[in-house]
Amino acid sequence: MSGTVTDLGEVQTIRRMLARLDPPVHPLTLPVGGDCAVGPLPPGEWDVALASDPVIQGVHFEWGSPPAGVGHKALGRVLSDLAAVGAKPLWALVNIVARPDQSVAWLEAFYDGLNRLARRHQCDLIGGDLARGADFQAHVFGVGITPKATALTRASARPGDVLFVTGELGGSRQGRQFRFEPRVAEGQWLRAQAGHSAAIDLSDGLATDVRHVLAASGVGARLRIHDLPVAAAAAKCGDDRPPWVHALTDGEDFELLFGVRPAQAATLAAAWRQVFQTPLWAIGELTDQPGQLEIQTAPAARWEIVSFTGFDHYATHA
Repeated sequence: MSGTVTDLGEVQTIRRMLARLDPPVHPLTLPVGGDCAVGPLPPGEWDVALASDPVIQGVHFEWGSPPAGVGHKALGRVLSDLAAVGAKPLWALVNIVARPDQSVAWLEAFYDGLNRLARRHQCDLIGGDLARGADFQAHVFGVGITPKATALTRASARPGDVLFVTGELGGSRQGRQFRFEPRVAEGQWLRAQAGHSAAIDLSDGLATDVRHVLAASGVGARLRIHDLPVAAAAAKCGDDRPPWVHALTDGEDFELLFGVRPAQAATLAAAWRQVFQTPLWAIGELTDQPGQLEIQTAPAARWEIVSFTGFDHYATHA
């Protein structure tokens, strides 16, 4: 029987969701199913990386979106945060808010999307909770580890560092938001390399997220618009903004933005291409003008200071 959450009740609905998950890869002291799962951290010198993110109906997706894609996005957002510090994912907890008439079949498909992505990155889904609410929400809390004092940060950038970005940017609302691949392996590889600087994942848009690095490190940035990896979907957004503006501002790309010391940039980029199929692009440099973001729209064009940003939950959106 499928039915709704009300038909099955809280306990049976939770059991149905847990039944869709793989057995844990990382051993637990107290198993999945109680109010608290307990597991040992790996032995040795480790730091714990913690991240959480919500996915809310009407904000992060509209009703009618593919439930497996919504599940993928819910976990992917947290895995992307862990990737940005170079962490290896271990566990994730998922809190669900559902209407009384929520379809259990929809929830099962949602969990299938969660579980497929978790399996690829060996992140165990070890529990959570279910509560009643007016609209669907999923709140995911992730736990990862990094070797002690090696985590990538936003605060270690220097003027002159070369800025790199992975993948493609812009047009996420054309469906890419439900099928992006968090750059977990890439983040761990980057953490292990010498000569890197600050890093961040692109969730709110390049124009906003690069400013987080500028603020944390006390630097400025110059971005070459003609070098941005603009996704084909950015040209299909149905408005009068050029695709490169979408690449700067749309958000939900979940790619990595990071800096590399200029003397190591070419070597690191060459090594990257030996390891990963994920595209890597040099898109600009950091400057000694704190907080100042400049763009160049064509080769040899003058540099322009810009003030626009990406997504803001509390901004007024057209």
